Amino acid sequence: MAMNDAHSTFSFKGIPNNYFVSVERMTPEEYENGGEELTISYSYTDSPFGKILLASTEKGICFNALSDNKVHALSELKEIFPEATYLQQSDKSQQRALKFFEDGYKEGEPTIPLHIKASDFQLNVWKALLNIPMGQLTTYKEIACSLNMPRACRAVGTAVGDNPVSFFIPCHRVIRSTGELGQFHWGAEKKAIIIQWEKDHTSL
Repeated sequence: MAMNDAHSTFSFKGIPNNYFVSVERMTPEEYENGGEELTISYSYTDSPFGKILLASTEKGICFNALSDNKVHALSELKEIFPEATYLQQSDKSQQRALKFFEDGYKEGEPTIPLHIKASDFQLNVWKALLNIPMGQLTTYKEIACSLNMPRACRAVGTAVGDNPVSFFIPCHRVIRSTGELGQFHWGAEKKAIIIQWEKDHTSL
């Protein structure tokens, strides 16, 4: 489906038999007026990277915060959808995502559904992130070149930073051309932990 459609869905397997997500872009009707038409379930739980907040609509995960501060994580979610209805509860999308940390992805299992607000450009950048195999890294420059926009490194960096579902769209796999880890919304230490976790699990 064309990426400039108002409602785009694509699936991409980041590494064979190990990681699979399906991504559905929200329609303007779903997120307009601060998301007043959305009902968002959320839970705060443990992960291999510390505490995380997972939030989801009936269609899939719409936000993931890798933060040990529950109040701060929830406030960031509500900044994106200030008028949504919120329910503190887990659901199947969240449970499926958490199961990945324990078992990985096995062929034939349901995908991890993501339901996210995104512009055309953001969606293209995030799809490029999903094209980075688990356990490997790339640079902002390489992402820009893969989109045939070699001068758009700054815009790519902004789109990477705007990713609302950290880890599930792997913005942590993008580093600076110098080899430095670079910025990460949830902190450089958290980024290093995730990168090492992926390397360890890929080697297994």
